[in-house]
Amino acid sequence: MTSALNRQRFTSILGYILVLAWVLFTFVLIGWVFFASLSSSSEIFSDHMFKFESGLHFENYVKAWKTQRVSVFFMNSLLYTVVSCTAIIIIASPAAYALARYRFRGSMLIQNMFAAALGIPVIMIIMPLFGIVSVLHLTNNRFVLMFLYTAINVPFAVFFMLAFFRNLSFTYEEAAAIDGCPPIGTFWKIMLPLAQPGLVTLTIFNFITIWNEYFMSLIFANRTNVRPVAVGLYNMIQSMRYTGDWGGMFASVVIVFLPTFILYIFLSDKIIKGVTAGAIKG
Repeated sequence: MTSALNRQRFTSILGYILVLAWVLFTFVLIGWVFFASLSSSSEIFSDHMFKFESGLHFENYVKAWKTQRVSVFFMNSLLYTVVSCTAIIIIASPAAYALARYRFRGSMLIQNMFAAALGIPVIMIIMPLFGIVSVLHLTNNRFVLMFLYTAINVPFAVFFMLAFFRNLSFTYEEAAAIDGCPPIGTFWKIMLPLAQPGLVTLTIFNFITIWNEYFMSLIFANRTNVRPVAVGLYNMIQSMRYTGDWGGMFASVVIVFLPTFILYIFLSDKIIKGVTAGAIKG
């Protein structure tokens, strides 16, 4: 009994040490990038970067925002992310509710089709999609990119929301029916607000996924004025070979990284609650 308890304590301590090491490693990397964004290019490659002998270079952020066109990439990503996340919720929530609460001919077939869509790698459908978009002369189109982001993330959103709607009690719908509320009104006024933890968690997941998406935007957004932050940041890194403005590049990295970092810091508890709520029978 004592040996088993000691073994369990050793395993717990080892786990805490690994987690602490990972957190420390992550904070060191993030801190280095942040300090580099406030340093000059010469200081970044020296051994006294953290001394800030030439002062704090906040102008790196101004140059990154204006000169490096980070503002354009930032606003593009913000537009793509907000519109796509909203469209995903509007499409996936009613679909998940109908599949979870009603039994009709073809419901299992539809669920299986969503499951099959989850198993298809995006890289397999990029070239056919690009061929269709090219034939229709819709490349470098913001609406096409938002449509693709929405369509690709809907299957996961449907399956994620299925768990929440299945675990909600039927008494809410029965009470609404007694009061004369139609099924559509019951969904929008009662059931959807009850699934708020799932909606918040799903929105955060989609926001992070779409904000950091690179491969699809690289194919469908070739022009500077439609590029999101991931592709724009990659092009800035490539241009560092000629400009040498490393302080501005790290400032760009901080600007791009900041929205998802703040979102996760302030809403991490909602993510945990949302994930666990879907597994609890209501």
